[in-house]
Amino acid sequence: MGMHKGPGMGGHGAGMLSEKPKDMKGTFKRLFGYMKPYKKGFFMVIFFTLMASVFTAIGPTVLGFATNVLYDGFSAMSKGTGTIDFGELAKILTLLGIVYLIAASFNYLQQFIMAGVSQKTMYDLRKSVDKKLKKLPLNYFDTNTYGDILSRITNDVDTVSTSLQQSISQIISSVAMLVSILTIMLITSPLLTFVGLITIPLTLLVVRSVVKRSQNFFRGQQKAIGDINGHIEEMFNGHQVIKAYSMEDDVIKSFEEINDRLYDYGWKAEFASSIMMPATKFLGNVGYVLVCVVGALQVISGKIKVGTIQSFIQYIRQFNQPITQMSNIANILQSTAAATERIFQFLDEKEEIPETEKPVDYKSIQGNVVFNHVKFGYTPDKILIHDLNISIPADAKVAIVGPTGAGKTTLVNLLLRFYDVTDGKIEIDGINIKDMTRSRLREIFGMVLQDTWLFKGTIMENIRYGRLDATDEEVYKAAEYARCDSFIKTLPGGYNFELSEDASNISQGERQLLTIARAILANPPIMILDEATSSVDTRTEVLIQQAMANLMTARTSFVIAHRLSTIRDADIILVMKDGNIVETGNHESLMEQKGFYAELYQSQFAENNSL
Repeated sequence: MGMHKGPGMGGHGAGMLSEKPKDMKGTFKRLFGYMKPYKKGFFMVIFFTLMASVFTAIGPTVLGFATNVLYDGFSAMSKGTGTIDFGELAKILTLLGIVYLIAASFNYLQQFIMAGVSQKTMYDLRKSVDKKLKKLPLNYFDTNTYGDILSRITNDVDTVSTSLQQSISQIISSVAMLVSILTIMLITSPLLTFVGLITIPLTLLVVRSVVKRSQNFFRGQQKAIGDINGHIEEMFNGHQVIKAYSMEDDVIKSFEEINDRLYDYGWKAEFASSIMMPATKFLGNVGYVLVCVVGALQVISGKIKVGTIQSFIQYIRQFNQPITQMSNIANILQSTAAATERIFQFLDEKEEIPETEKPVDYKSIQGNVVFNHVKFGYTPDKILIHDLNISIPADAKVAIVGPTGAGKTTLVNLLLRFYDVTDGKIEIDGINIKDMTRSRLREIFGMVLQDTWLFKGTIMENIRYGRLDATDEEVYKAAEYARCDSFIKTLPGGYNFELSEDASNISQGERQLLTIARAILANPPIMILDEATSSVDTRTEVLIQQAMANLMTARTSFVIAHRLSTIRDADIILVMKDGNIVETGNHESLMEQKGFYAELYQSQFAENNSL
């Protein structure tokens, strides 16, 4: 099996800036593909946003009418020829209130619908990620850090979710506002429109330049977040080993290298994003000042009224607001694009070989296992198993022995189809395992591994995980067979004793006994045991050996043996070396051969005697 990256082996280089820019347009096109089922809602969002923008854009014009009424009234009062028409002013202000109320209603509706569309879209994306996790081969998890995988399916998905909820509606609103305001401005005064917009091309040039430069920074930032999560996850799980070997300084150095990279990308990305808003505001203010000067000259010359320039100044302010918003959104979209690319990279990973279209089912399994000319390598250029032929009868106890790296665990991985054979076939009761679905195949097997996986919950719940429909009596019986009933009853609450995370509130041996009880409850026809008694006391070791003996009764069992003294009674011993089975037989016959097995046994016996 592949190795997980250790301290300082994050697997991601710092040279992100040397990468070619990714396909940002294609990434968003693919993301929007997830919105297709909800296009009706999306079109409603566009419609309501357009209507809200139109009514918002009308507001300053109506307010300009009110300003003209006040200005004309004050002018008449100063000349003694009239007064302010408060009735007309009241009508205009009432109309203004209605206009803004309608705009607010449309804004509420578009935000409400957009929330539903975005959340449904993200629900579908999360489902795709979840389905992908189930289809990935074991090799993917062997060659990628868990922290980086978690970062892709949590941090990156959350980044996209937030952006989808906020940014899309803001983009639509900003574009609609720009079009609406520009139309009214052109109708009101083409000259002032030209003066007010003279700085826009320069603003767009600044935005485009910053966005282009910042894209790699945001991509590097997301990548570094994944790296640092992976590093922290590894260091947290291995903190005892790190302390035992006094590797704290090296670990801290590795962390600081990744953290420095994250800081470097982070501040550059934030700096790039912080430049745009003040730059666009400055250029917008230049246009605003020009409109004030030219507008004042036109009012003095009598070409336009005071209310017109007042409303126009508001339009210039409003026109710059969506431009500023869009420049800010452009930064958010850089981060979104980087996160989305990482998600799609994950979704595009090579999957397990698809299930057969016409799977063979079975009514019952006896447990006859045959390896027929099996060839396998983790990579095509490094073949580990060349031509493996084994025939194992039902109910046989099979021990797999050999030095580290001989291929013992590989054999188990092939049986369970965690990896598929390169050539040849594996049969169970005459059925090629490739002709079964993986889920049905794995129902045949039970496993007790060195790594005792127990979850936070009661002992009853952890044992029942072997068969969820088991009764309490069946759980008690399985615990008795597994020799763990006595220690369970001594715990506060007995079977209702709550295990902590990683079951750290019971001993290693007790954890192993619980996993054996779970396997006994599952009652599979074939059992795989990775012998694990090296870290327990002698009394617990005896209990585990008794429990394992009960577990292997009347079923085919494969035992990955670490201590050769524990498998003397095995029906078949497969001796592995460099991926091949070099010897086969029982203990007595293999010892008589005085071959590789005899050497292994004698070396262990000598080591034990010397201790």
